[in-house]
Amino acid sequence: MRLAPGDEAFAAAFAAKERWAFDEAYTRFGKLLYSTAYHVLGSPEDAQDCVHDALTRVWRSPDSYLRSRGALRSFLTVCVRNEAITRLRSKVRRRKLEERVAAEPAENEELGAIDVIERDRLRAALRSLPPEQRRPLELAYFEYKTHVEIARELNEPLGTVKSRIALGLRKLGTALGASE
Repeated sequence: MRLAPGDEAFAAAFAAKERWAFDEAYTRFGKLLYSTAYHVLGSPEDAQDCVHDALTRVWRSPDSYLRSRGALRSFLTVCVRNEAITRLRSKVRRRKLEERVAAEPAENEELGAIDVIERDRLRAALRSLPPEQRRPLELAYFEYKTHVEIARELNEPLGTVKSRIALGLRKLGTALGASE
Protein backbone atom coordinates (compact mmCIF):
# COMPACT_ATOMS: atom_id res chain seq x y z
CA MET A 1 0.00 0.00 0.00
CA ARG A 2 1.87 3.06 -1.30
CA LEU A 3 0.79 6.45 0.02
CA ALA A 4 1.94 10.00 -0.62
CA PRO A 5 5.32 10.83 1.06
CA GLY A 6 3.85 13.08 3.78
CA ASP A 7 0.74 11.02 4.28
CA GLU A 8 -0.70 11.10 7.78
CA ALA A 9 -2.13 7.61 7.34
CA PHE A 10 1.38 6.21 6.84
CA ALA A 11 2.68 7.85 10.04
CA ALA A 12 -0.40 6.68 11.94
CA ALA A 13 0.04 3.13 10.64
CA PHE A 14 3.69 3.12 11.69
CA ALA A 15 2.79 4.40 15.14
CA ALA A 16 0.12 1.67 15.33
CA LYS A 17 2.80 -0.93 14.42
CA GLU A 18 1.11 -2.11 11.24
CA ARG A 19 3.50 -4.46 9.42
CA TRP A 20 3.08 -2.86 6.00
CA ALA A 21 4.12 0.49 7.48
CA PHE A 22 7.42 -0.97 8.71
CA ASP A 23 8.15 -2.33 5.23
CA GLU A 24 7.12 0.97 3.70
CA ALA A 25 9.39 2.93 6.06
CA TYR A 26 12.31 0.73 5.05
CA THR A 27 11.47 1.23 1.36
CA ARG A 28 11.05 5.00 1.66
CA PHE A 29 13.86 5.84 4.05
CA GLY A 30 16.31 2.94 3.75
CA LYS A 31 18.88 4.77 1.61
CA LEU A 32 18.78 7.86 3.82
CA LEU A 33 19.11 5.79 6.99
CA TYR A 34 21.96 3.74 5.54
CA SER A 35 23.74 6.93 4.47
CA THR A 36 23.32 8.37 7.97
CA ALA A 37 24.79 5.27 9.60
CA TYR A 38 27.59 4.98 7.05
CA HIS A 39 28.59 8.61 7.60
CA VAL A 40 29.14 7.91 11.31
CA LEU A 41 30.55 4.37 11.13
CA GLY A 42 32.45 4.34 7.83
CA SER A 43 31.74 0.66 7.21
CA PRO A 44 29.08 -0.70 4.84
CA GLU A 45 28.45 -3.81 6.95
CA ASP A 46 28.27 -1.87 10.21
CA ALA A 47 25.93 0.67 8.60
CA GLN A 48 23.55 -2.07 7.40
CA ASP A 49 23.54 -3.73 10.82
CA CYS A 50 22.99 -0.37 12.49
CA VAL A 51 19.96 0.49 10.35
CA HIS A 52 18.45 -2.93 10.90
CA ASP A 53 19.01 -2.84 14.67
CA ALA A 54 17.71 0.72 15.05
CA LEU A 55 14.54 0.02 13.07
CA THR A 56 13.96 -3.23 14.92
CA ARG A 57 14.40 -1.49 18.28
CA VAL A 58 11.95 1.26 17.31
CA TRP A 59 9.47 -1.29 16.04
CA ARG A 60 9.64 -3.46 19.17
CA SER A 61 9.43 -0.59 21.66
CA PRO A 62 5.88 0.37 22.52
CA ASP A 63 5.15 4.03 21.94
CA SER A 64 8.63 4.68 20.56
CA TYR A 65 7.19 6.79 17.76
CA LEU A 66 4.40 9.17 18.48
CA ARG A 67 3.06 11.33 15.67
CA SER A 68 3.28 14.33 17.99
CA ARG A 69 7.09 13.96 17.91
CA GLY A 70 7.22 15.09 14.31
CA ALA A 71 7.88 13.56 10.93
CA LEU A 72 8.58 9.82 10.86
CA ARG A 73 11.52 10.37 8.48
CA SER A 74 13.25 12.72 10.93
CA PHE A 75 12.50 10.49 13.90
CA LEU A 76 13.98 7.40 12.22
CA THR A 77 17.03 9.34 11.04
CA VAL A 78 17.75 10.48 14.59
CA CYS A 79 17.26 6.93 15.90
CA VAL A 80 19.73 5.51 13.36
CA ARG A 81 22.24 8.31 14.03
CA ASN A 82 22.06 7.69 17.78
CA GLU A 83 22.49 3.94 17.27
CA ALA A 84 25.52 4.59 15.04
CA ILE A 85 27.09 6.92 17.60
CA THR A 86 26.51 4.37 20.36
CA ARG A 87 28.17 1.66 18.25
CA LEU A 88 31.11 3.91 17.45
CA ARG A 89 31.65 4.81 21.10
CA SER A 90 31.45 1.16 22.07
CA LYS A 91 34.02 0.25 19.42
CA VAL A 92 36.37 3.00 20.65
CA ARG A 93 35.98 1.88 24.30
CA ARG A 94 36.63 -1.74 23.35
CA ARG A 95 39.75 -0.77 21.35
CA LYS A 96 41.12 1.35 24.22
CA LEU A 97 40.52 -1.50 26.66
CA GLU A 98 42.30 -3.95 24.35
CA GLU A 99 45.24 -1.55 24.05
CA ARG A 100 45.42 -1.14 27.83
CA VAL A 101 45.34 -4.90 28.39
CA ALA A 102 48.00 -5.45 25.71
CA ALA A 103 50.24 -2.83 27.32
CA GLU A 104 50.09 -4.46 30.76
CA PRO A 105 52.98 -6.76 31.63
CA ALA A 106 52.16 -10.45 31.53
CA GLU A 107 51.76 -12.00 34.97
CA ASN A 108 51.57 -15.52 36.18
CA GLU A 109 47.82 -15.97 36.51
CA GLU A 110 47.82 -18.66 39.17
CA LEU A 111 46.58 -16.64 42.16
CA GLY A 112 49.31 -14.11 41.58
CA ALA A 113 52.02 -16.64 42.55
CA ILE A 114 55.09 -15.18 40.84
CA ASP A 115 57.76 -17.22 42.57
CA VAL A 116 58.21 -20.66 40.99
CA ILE A 117 58.73 -22.36 44.36
CA GLU A 118 55.58 -20.76 45.79
CA ARG A 119 53.62 -21.72 42.68
CA ASP A 120 54.74 -25.34 43.07
CA ARG A 121 53.80 -25.30 46.78
CA LEU A 122 50.38 -23.92 45.87
CA ARG A 123 49.84 -26.60 43.22
CA ALA A 124 50.83 -29.34 45.66
CA ALA A 125 48.52 -27.92 48.32
CA LEU A 126 45.65 -27.75 45.81
CA ARG A 127 46.27 -31.35 44.74
CA SER A 128 46.09 -32.44 48.38
CA LEU A 129 42.53 -31.11 48.72
CA PRO A 130 39.61 -33.46 48.16
CA PRO A 131 38.00 -32.94 44.72
CA GLU A 132 34.78 -31.54 46.24
CA GLN A 133 36.85 -28.66 47.75
CA ARG A 134 39.46 -28.32 44.99
CA ARG A 135 37.00 -27.98 42.07
CA PRO A 136 35.01 -25.03 43.52
CA LEU A 137 38.27 -23.25 44.38
CA GLU A 138 39.59 -23.76 40.84
CA LEU A 139 36.36 -22.42 39.36
CA ALA A 140 36.40 -19.40 41.66
CA TYR A 141 40.06 -18.42 41.37
CA PHE A 142 41.16 -19.63 37.95
CA GLU A 143 37.92 -19.22 35.98
CA TYR A 144 36.69 -16.18 37.98
CA LYS A 145 33.22 -17.64 38.53
CA THR A 146 30.86 -16.47 41.24
CA HIS A 147 29.59 -18.78 43.96
CA VAL A 148 26.18 -18.85 42.25
CA GLU A 149 27.74 -19.84 38.91
CA ILE A 150 29.81 -22.54 40.62
CA ALA A 151 26.75 -23.95 42.41
CA ARG A 152 24.87 -24.08 39.12
CA GLU A 153 27.77 -25.71 37.26
CA LEU A 154 28.41 -28.31 39.96
CA ASN A 155 24.69 -28.83 40.57
CA GLU A 156 25.21 -28.26 44.30
CA PRO A 157 23.38 -26.00 46.77
CA LEU A 158 24.91 -22.54 47.12
CA GLY A 159 25.55 -23.01 50.84
CA THR A 160 27.42 -26.25 50.17
CA VAL A 161 29.64 -24.55 47.59
CA LYS A 162 30.42 -21.67 49.96
CA SER A 163 31.24 -24.07 52.79
CA ARG A 164 33.53 -26.15 50.58
CA ILE A 165 35.36 -23.06 49.34
CA ALA A 166 35.81 -21.78 52.90
CA LEU A 167 37.04 -25.17 54.12
CA GLY A 168 39.36 -25.52 51.13
CA LEU A 169 40.83 -22.06 51.77
CA ARG A 170 41.43 -22.91 55.44
CA LYS A 171 43.20 -26.12 54.44
CA LEU A 172 45.31 -24.27 51.87
CA GLY A 173 46.21 -21.67 54.49
CA THR A 174 47.31 -24.39 56.89
CA ALA A 175 49.25 -26.24 54.19
CA LEU A 176 51.01 -23.09 53.02
CA GLY A 177 51.64 -21.73 56.50
CA ALA A 178 49.34 -18.69 56.27
CA SER A 179 50.73 -17.26 59.50
CA GLU A 180 54.13 -16.65 57.83
